[in-house]
Formats: sequence, C-alpha cells, structure tokens
Amino acid sequence: MSTETSSMEAAAIRELCKPLRLPTVATQAVRLAEQAGKERQSHLRFLEALLSAEVEEREQNAAVAFRHAERRRHSVRDYFAAQYPACMYPCQRFDGSLSACHA
Repeated sequence: MSTETSSMEAAAIRELCKPLRLPTVATQAVRLAEQAGKERQSHLRFLEALLSAEVEEREQNAAVAFRHAERRRHSVRDYFAAQYPACMYPCQRFDGSLSACHA
C-alpha cells in the first residue's frame, strides 16, 4: 500500500508541476525526497535542494539557448556577407550609387 500511495503522490506532483512549468521538480522530487528521508533532512532543506536543482537546470538551458541564438545570428550574418559582399563592406570612397550592391 505504501508504494502505491507514493506512486500516486509522485504522479500528483508531476501533474501539479506541469502548469507551473517546473520540469526538474517533477522529475527529481521523488528521488530528493527519498534522499532527504534517509539523511533526516528538514522539510526546508529538501525544498531548498529541489528548487536549487530547478534553478541550475534553467541556467544551463538558458546558456545553451544563448549559444544556439549566437550561432544562428552568425550564420545569418555570414550568409548575407557572402550574398552581398559589396554592401556589407563598402569602399571608403562612396560615390552615392548603389550599383556595386546590385551585381
């Protein structure tokens, strides 16, 4: 009965985390709760560990997203530099016409 109850509680936690957008809490709550029970940690210490895991996961995801955005930005810039080299790097003596850009 205890394992059935704990699996129902774990399912309830996962469902409650969905609208709150806390995926790490949903996946790590049971493991951290068991660890806290074995180590006789307080409820606040358990909550702190759980929220710390969520924050770390979000920071890692943000760093990855930033790197991907940087790569996309550079690839778009490089594409346009290859397509329009005269427009990206105009000569220092600009004569007022854009004929070099329409090659």
